[in-house]
Amino acid sequence: MSNITNEGLILACSAIGAGLAMIAGFGPGIGQGYAAGQGASAVGKNPGAKGDIMSTMLLGQAVAETTGLYSFVVALLLMFGNPMIKFLK
Repeated sequence: MSNITNEGLILACSAIGAGLAMIAGFGPGIGQGYAAGQGASAVGKNPGAKGDIMSTMLLGQAVAETTGLYSFVVALLLMFGNPMIKFLK
């Protein structure tokens, strides 16, 4: 345990945190797939409402994607920004 430096511990924890942040990418993927499937089903049932269904579905997918993008930004900050290292000095 004495070979582990404070900086090494922070870098290891940042890598673990980045990996955990990227797990949040599964939720938007599942949600967008479900929305696309339901949108295709709705268009199949009522082809006349295709424009309304598609616009609503795409708006919902754009909102769902923000979760994945936020988790990606957090992972990048943890991996390359290393915000906690400045507190060592």
